[in-house]
Amino acid sequence: MSTAAGRVPQTVPRILHCHSTFAAGGKEVRAARLMNAWGPRLSHSIVSAVPEAMAAAALIGDHVPVDYPTDFPSLKGRPTPGRLAGLARAMQGFDLVCTYNWGAMDVVMAHRVYGGVWKLPPLVHHEDGFNEDEATRLKPQRNLYRLAALGRAAALIVPSTGLERIARMFWRQPEARVKRIPNGIDTAAFAAPPDPEALPIRKGEGEFWVGTLAGLRAVKRLDDLVAACAALPPEWHLVICGEGPERAAILAAAEAHGIAARVHLPGNVDPAKVVGLFDIFALSSASEQFPLSVVEAMAAGLPVAAPDVGDIRHILCEPNRALLAPAGDVGALSGALLALAANPALRRALGEANAARARENFDFAVMQAAYEAAYAGAMGRAF
Repeated sequence: MSTAAGRVPQTVPRILHCHSTFAAGGKEVRAARLMNAWGPRLSHSIVSAVPEAMAAAALIGDHVPVDYPTDFPSLKGRPTPGRLAGLARAMQGFDLVCTYNWGAMDVVMAHRVYGGVWKLPPLVHHEDGFNEDEATRLKPQRNLYRLAALGRAAALIVPSTGLERIARMFWRQPEARVKRIPNGIDTAAFAAPPDPEALPIRKGEGEFWVGTLAGLRAVKRLDDLVAACAALPPEWHLVICGEGPERAAILAAAEAHGIAARVHLPGNVDPAKVVGLFDIFALSSASEQFPLSVVEAMAAGLPVAAPDVGDIRHILCEPNRALLAPAGDVGALSGALLALAANPALRRALGEANAARARENFDFAVMQAAYEAAYAGAMGRAF
């Protein structure tokens, strides 16, 4: 629900969330789920660096006190002293500031420059990965900017071992500041039977689905996934759930490979109701850290075909790791998909092993407790 700040009890901590985007991608879905779990124990104000990208707001329950300030200064622009001062003033009155990814780094810098003078609330920064402009190589200027900006952060939360290494090595963050919290999900919800009515398309008799959950962005290399699926038998379809600027490019790739009738883009979905409809889960990203969608697919009992990027190898059950493809190798990804498509017993065995690993290692309750400890520690109060 949209709640005015004055209507929230004063004992409820107020958290400002500054996102690089609030489209329904991995980090945004995680944030929404945490808000739902905490319910009225916290009050939230959400700002996006891309104001029109707010699809994840639909995932926040009516029981959560949340608003979306329209007068908050833009998160984009040159980091001039005047602009940073405006961002700093907008942080006043909150109990905690949470920032997410490079798109919110000017907020972190504003907190670094003016936080002590204006006694701003503590700040926790979250890094979940990189867009296509840093998918293969970090930009030295951004490394230096992060190093300077994060000097007053109470914590830097990352989900993966790769990002933990980057934070320590390139951003020179002290060990006490960096907190690695693996992404977690409600594994029981994903193990439940899926809902065929949750999609605007229906699986035909004798039809099989390769599915993915992803923001339709260039870094996800979804045209590669289309190409990898082109060699599959005609009863296999590709279902790409998500929204983003690459929709037209994906449809063009499907047309170019002659499989337009077998590629479906149903838009944003409730993953727990949909993932179990897939027969294989696939990724094609150029860059990942700890993709939540992989854990969701595992909990639903699916085998996974994906590039060997980020922590995917460490997330999957050991037998499934043999099917990982080198990053950017469309042929190898296609080979993994063909091997799974041709072997129902292998799909079933890998799915069962993945489900067991997800239950044991990546349940939502473990992640929620770790985030709660990090936020409470930064604020110096429980909630």
